[in-house]
Amino acid sequence: MSDPAEPRDADDRTTIAFVCVQNAGRSQMASAFARRELARRDLGDRLDLLTGGTRPAAHVHPEVVDAMAEVGIDLSERTPREVTVDELRASDYVITMGCSAAAVCPAGWGGESRDWGLDDPDGRSPDEVAAIRDEIAERVAELFDELAE
Repeated sequence: MSDPAEPRDADDRTTIAFVCVQNAGRSQMASAFARRELARRDLGDRLDLLTGGTRPAAHVHPEVVDAMAEVGIDLSERTPREVTVDELRASDYVITMGCSAAAVCPAGWGGESRDWGLDDPDGRSPDEVAAIRDEIAERVAELFDELAE
């Protein structure tokens, strides 16, 4: 794993994977906030983002789409996708959302793994989903602060 604070070669990029089982809620929100931070901080030349699930749902949870629309992010056209073991092994950071890392990828990966321990927004009230969304936004911003050091 490369040190994001060190000078980088053109091909020396850090990959961050946001992963959960269904890729229909928390990981979609985290990925969307990460894309926003990537643009805000002009880090597109340093970071690659990945999101996926081990058993992806058919669509992003409607309550998640609604909560993200409240902050100006459209997830209505996003489709959950399956993440591969090879993608996880190639990632520098694998951020799981509240499911155990072993459940997401029992084969392991080469980078650093972090579990954010977030509640699942599926079926929650709008206020509960908004609280989860806001916590994810804060955690993504903190991660980007750390990577920018």
